[in-house]
Amino acid sequence: MRHITTVSLAALLLTVVGCGSPDGAGPGGSAAIADADWPAYGRDQGGTKFSPLTLIDRNNVTQLDVAWTWDTDEKVIAGPSAPIRGQTVRPGSFEVTPIVVADTMYLVTPYNRVVALNGSTGAVIWEYDPRTTMFGQPPNGTGFVHRGIAMWSGPEGRRILLNSRWRLIAIDAATGEEIESFGYRGEIDLTADLMWPTNPLHYTQTSPPVVFEDLVIVGNGVGDAIVYPNDPPGHLQAFDVRTGERVWNLNLIPQEGEPGNETWEGDSETVTGHTNVWAPMALDDERGIVYLGVGTPSNDYYGGDRLGDNLYAESLLAVNARTGELLWHFQTVHHGLWDYDLPSPPVLYTAEVEGRTVDAVAIVGKTGFIYVFDRVTGVPVWPIEERAVPGSDVPGEVTAATQPFPTLPEPFARQQFTPDDLIDLTPELRRRAEELTRGYTFGGLYTPPTMGGTLAMPGIIGGGNWGGSAIDPTTSMLFVKSTEEASLLKIAANDPMITAGAFGIDRASSRTLRIDGIPITNPPWGTLTALDMTTGKISWQVPVGDQPQLRDNPLLRGVDLPDRLGVAGAAGPVVTAAGLIFLTGGGDVLYGFDAATGDELWSAQLPGRGYANPMTFASGGRQYVAIATGGGRDAATLVVFGLPEG
Repeated sequence: MRHITTVSLAALLLTVVGCGSPDGAGPGGSAAIADADWPAYGRDQGGTKFSPLTLIDRNNVTQLDVAWTWDTDEKVIAGPSAPIRGQTVRPGSFEVTPIVVADTMYLVTPYNRVVALNGSTGAVIWEYDPRTTMFGQPPNGTGFVHRGIAMWSGPEGRRILLNSRWRLIAIDAATGEEIESFGYRGEIDLTADLMWPTNPLHYTQTSPPVVFEDLVIVGNGVGDAIVYPNDPPGHLQAFDVRTGERVWNLNLIPQEGEPGNETWEGDSETVTGHTNVWAPMALDDERGIVYLGVGTPSNDYYGGDRLGDNLYAESLLAVNARTGELLWHFQTVHHGLWDYDLPSPPVLYTAEVEGRTVDAVAIVGKTGFIYVFDRVTGVPVWPIEERAVPGSDVPGEVTAATQPFPTLPEPFARQQFTPDDLIDLTPELRRRAEELTRGYTFGGLYTPPTMGGTLAMPGIIGGGNWGGSAIDPTTSMLFVKSTEEASLLKIAANDPMITAGAFGIDRASSRTLRIDGIPITNPPWGTLTALDMTTGKISWQVPVGDQPQLRDNPLLRGVDLPDRLGVAGAAGPVVTAAGLIFLTGGGDVLYGFDAATGDELWSAQLPGRGYANPMTFASGGRQYVAIATGGGRDAATLVVFGLPEG
């Protein structure tokens, strides 16, 4: 490890009969919040995704049924009505986790519209449209996607903070109108005054900002396929929530004279972009520290043009929320070549470990590891060892000689891919899997991409992803969803007319390998894992999600398959004080699991794929569970479940 030197909702303390403890304080030091509410992306600023509500419990969860729904009514925009004639603009998956305060739900749609709904009925209170579609399709490969918004509360009332592509917009939570005194007529340009001029059309946002005192803190996204000299750089910025004035800025690609600059060779830091914070963040608001994970530099799979460890890429950072000072960091992947961004929000909690009380921060990696630290000092809670890893034979590439391997917690995902791991449910599937992978490189974690093709496990979406983890602070049990599919990573010479750099990923060949739709490994293809964060040991692991279309595949006819095959997907869980876990895992079924055992207690078919983190709240004395579903060319619907009334 290398060191370098809210929402305030106390006035909204609603009480709900049958709820958990009244203080509702999050372990990250969040201000007291009502048990009924879900006022931030991870419920509390520490990102636990834990609700103290107990109205829905193990005994009555089977009675959950649809209470109300709400449709986005967003359609594909094609032809002359699109900003560029002939262009198609489309919504991506509906991936929001709504927030709820005082019986009002606030959410953002794929097209970045912000909507306020009555929490009990779903009736629309107001809508705000930032008209983001007028600027054309975002270059991220997913269409328009947004996972959440943030709220600030002060003497002037409440404000909703929306980061929409290159804009940060302040909205009156009571009326849905822009706050004219914020920036220029309610918005600011996030690409202004970065380390080099940046094309705002190449700037994206998918995760909510973080609010601390009177500051709003925001990162940015960049599409992986955007690769050119001085492509959009990674910055962490903080703005005054009242005026929009920038208060501080942290370069995530350290320039000359800045700590960490020595990890970029040949002046590569002056032209290499990305290295950005696209995932949600977490906040210890008592200590004034914001925690965040950083993505991979440009280009994601070839580093011959950016030799060195490349700080602060793929690192967990602890930053002074008032000043932007970097307090400590840990790089989870040196000189990343696998798109192993730190994709998930960190989670803050307190646990007893080996006889001592630890205020910890943990972050889930695509690598299948969970990295855990003392959140003040940055010292690992359990040892993390630097171990030798294979080198690269790609021209110009120099891989890191070692990579960090946490000794605990235990890995929650498979971390190698050998010929023995090929699917063997039938002799025919095994034969075809061997034929499909012939000539490719097999290996363990951190086997580098090759010109001939390397099979990486975990694949490029993990392991873990933006769905992150949930933790029950009363039991110190952490729950994480994993995808269990390998990715083929093949390097090829770039066309200089299209992409900068001598080499890059062969996008025509690199993919998830399947046999008539069937993954090349045995199921499960998606799991939910419970880890005891006092010991770092796995308590249980179960498949999550199913794929009925694969059960009907002729190649699996007559095969004795498990009840749940598991699904690939980034969506993560929430956990409640009643001992329930809710998640889809990325499929079209919402599950309720027993947090103590992993047993499935309840499930409900959704109208579309549930590629979002669910949440739970109470309104009018009734507890609900909400999940965003569908999107893209299909209907996007928020589905809200509740117990029968009366």
